[in-house]
Amino acid sequence: MITGQVKKWIGEFVGTFALVFAGTGAIVINEISGGAVTHVGVAITFGLIVLAMIYTVGDVSGAHLNPAVSLGFYAARRFSGRELLPYIASQCAGAFAASGMLRLLFPQNELLGATVPAGSATQSFFLELILTTVLMLVILSVSIGAAEKGITAGIVVGAVIALEAMFAGPISGASMNPARSLAPAVVSGHLSSLWLYVVAPLIGGLVGVFGCRLIRENGCCSSAKVLSQQK
Repeated sequence: MITGQVKKWIGEFVGTFALVFAGTGAIVINEISGGAVTHVGVAITFGLIVLAMIYTVGDVSGAHLNPAVSLGFYAARRFSGRELLPYIASQCAGAFAASGMLRLLFPQNELLGATVPAGSATQSFFLELILTTVLMLVILSVSIGAAEKGITAGIVVGAVIALEAMFAGPISGASMNPARSLAPAVVSGHLSSLWLYVVAPLIGGLVGVFGCRLIRENGCCSSAKVLSQQK
């Protein structure tokens, strides 16, 4: 018998696997095919797979699919602290499984879709911080709690991810997700810039919570929402 808690972890594993497999897979196939997918196609792929996973596992786990989002929900008191580490572990496991599969399918590809700065590390750091801040602010604004399947939430969040990847991807990679960057970097062995794709999104997620508190009339935090998720 699989408990509700385990189902949440499985949901995060499956959702993050799909995100990394489709998103970074689009990057890999774009390189191999000589640009057949195109940069716009890659950005849309990331947005669409997130949209699909929100509607697939959103009512089970909340479809965070991103350690920065889970941390942001925790900071906003919409998410239990005891679930934070299991969620992040499940997300990272799903990401590593996806990158491992891509390594098996495309053994000659060098980066496996890893995020690498096109300019300076400082430039990409602040880009990733700002992109994740906006993403977290949007997620907090269109969601009710930390685990629900909103009618429009998937469309809005997927659209924001596609938009940010479309304009910022050529410079920073538009990761906004430590798990999405960690797995291909480790599996491909390109770790030199990994720190900024872990640190900047985590900070950005927290800044997004602060921004939500500033601009929304009733704030974005409620301990009651956390309690409702634990029932």
